[in-house]
Amino acid sequence: MKTIKLWVSLLCVVLILGACRALQAPTIIKYDSIDGYKYVYITPTSGLTSGAGEVFNGYGATTTKSINPSDIIAGELIKRNFIIVPKLEPQLADKTLIVSYGETDRRYRGLGYTIEVTLQFVSAKSHEMVCSCTAEGQGETEADDIRMAIQRAISGLFRQRYY
Repeated sequence: MKTIKLWVSLLCVVLILGACRALQAPTIIKYDSIDGYKYVYITPTSGLTSGAGEVFNGYGATTTKSINPSDIIAGELIKRNFIIVPKLEPQLADKTLIVSYGETDRRYRGLGYTIEVTLQFVSAKSHEMVCSCTAEGQGETEADDIRMAIQRAISGLFRQRYY
């Protein structure tokens, strides 16, 4: 009996320590400065709906959340005084960034997993990479993971600019 209690205690400690590991710091790669850019075109993304639920003694509750990554990216960039354009305009190309989104990894952490996203910022005029930022997020649902990862990636980029 003592052995079982010891193993259960050890398992609980391992799970708690695994869940407490910090998210990896955002990775920012800069090829050029984004200071001269004022406009942003965000490549369209499709929405994601995810859910989480719990059951206890036959009773349960579920949570469903929806997210569209391009909406989160737009909100974060609007907050930082960029103007979102609905289409690429040739006369604004020298001041426009094209932002693309992609999910790049999943990492198991404690009782769940993180989702990692990468945002790519490309010059609309030269089609050269200006910078990219990668970050991971972990929340209650996949929608929360993606929202957090996007926010952490963009915050990491602007923290480097002392914004």
